[in-house]
Amino acid sequence: MSDLEIRPALLEDLPAIVAMLADDPLGTQRESPDDLIPYTAAFEQLAKDPRQHQVVAVLGNRVVGTLQLTIIAGLSRRGSTRSIIEGVRIHADERGSGLGTRLIEWAIDESRRQNCQLVQLTSDASRTEAHQFYERLGFGASHVGFKMSI
Repeated sequence: MSDLEIRPALLEDLPAIVAMLADDPLGTQRESPDDLIPYTAAFEQLAKDPRQHQVVAVLGNRVVGTLQLTIIAGLSRRGSTRSIIEGVRIHADERGSGLGTRLIEWAIDESRRQNCQLVQLTSDASRTEAHQFYERLGFGASHVGFKMSI
């Protein structure tokens, strides 16, 4: 995996990103890879915001992973800046290869570079294997999360 490149996502990467978002039991219920219009609008918003980092992991010429890193200034924790990792996905062919670890390590390193004091993420309660993965990387299940669809 020495030829792995982690780089900012390009609009041309969007079909591969959306396909990975849709490629699991939760994603099949909420993603629509056959209609990229809403994803394109969201991607364009992300691309304009310097505190949003949609990245892809590329092996050869193939997009095999993705995540979104958001940098947030805040008043709590003595005015700490934090990052949030969202939408982590690894192509089915690459799961278990160490690629997820490399992608999360990139996000942590970028968070340090952006002077963050805290890196946080959420994972759906049903994703028990993902929870174990994040715990192995040093994340702790420290909070209970709540969401509301509006």
